[in-house]
Amino acid sequence: MHTDALLWSEEVLRSRITAASELSGGLTSTMLALTDETGRQSVLRLMTNEPWRTHGFDLTHREASALQVLGDTAVPAPVSLGLDATGRRTGVAAHLMSRLPGTPTIELDSAQVTAMATLLAVIHEVTPSLPFRTYQSWAWEAKRVIPAWTKHADSWQRGFDLLAEPAPPYRPTFLHRDFSHRNLLWTGSKIAGVVDWVETSTGPACLDAAHAATNLALAFGPAPARSFLQQYAALTGREIDRYWLMMDAIGFLPPPGRDPLFGSAGELESLDHWLQDLVAPGQTPP
Repeated sequence: MHTDALLWSEEVLRSRITAASELSGGLTSTMLALTDETGRQSVLRLMTNEPWRTHGFDLTHREASALQVLGDTAVPAPVSLGLDATGRRTGVAAHLMSRLPGTPTIELDSAQVTAMATLLAVIHEVTPSLPFRTYQSWAWEAKRVIPAWTKHADSWQRGFDLLAEPAPPYRPTFLHRDFSHRNLLWTGSKIAGVVDWVETSTGPACLDAAHAATNLALAFGPAPARSFLQQYAALTGREIDRYWLMMDAIGFLPPPGRDPLFGSAGELESLDHWLQDLVAPGQTPP
């Protein structure tokens, strides 16, 4: 299994790999949990999945740079151990990192929502010592087609119309850019780790908050999503502009002719309800 990549990892670690198993949940990559003969645990990202494989050099290089920036901060991020961004040794772009404690969550309580809002505020206080690209919108114009499954076609059109307007002004902020409960490791109600930094960017802080909220709405319903936004706004003093919320929600639509990445009928229905919430006066943002 990925022999060349494991041999490279052994060279980086200076220790023989004694166990390797694939972690679940990787959308962009094959993620391998490694144990070496010293008992040390690490994680190997292999950019095996398209379209991310094509952009593997930039993605893995960006993640390694983000972890370098975060090393002296209070953000619980992995340590970058080795990088083969070209895939010369491993066959595909590869990034070897320390393995953090904790596990993903399949349920979410109010204390965890508070922990998410608090940690995102901390991330947004980071002043990066390295340059990062300006954020990219995932609500491409080609996606702005009213989905066949919606019960709220007018709301989607209002969202498309909003994104056709100029973006609100913002102060460039250090962004995770894919901050959500899906990329957090937990020990009880405490966040033990933040992973998946391949999309790190600079941009509007509220876009990070919006992405976390959309993911919460899809997985757990609108109540924790609204609570998260309210707590983040209270902690940071930032007004959550509807424009960024709409940009993120629309970004979950697939390009025409492709299936949604998240796929299930329940999640599509939740996205439809969340979008309706976003255009309803007085509902969201807080």
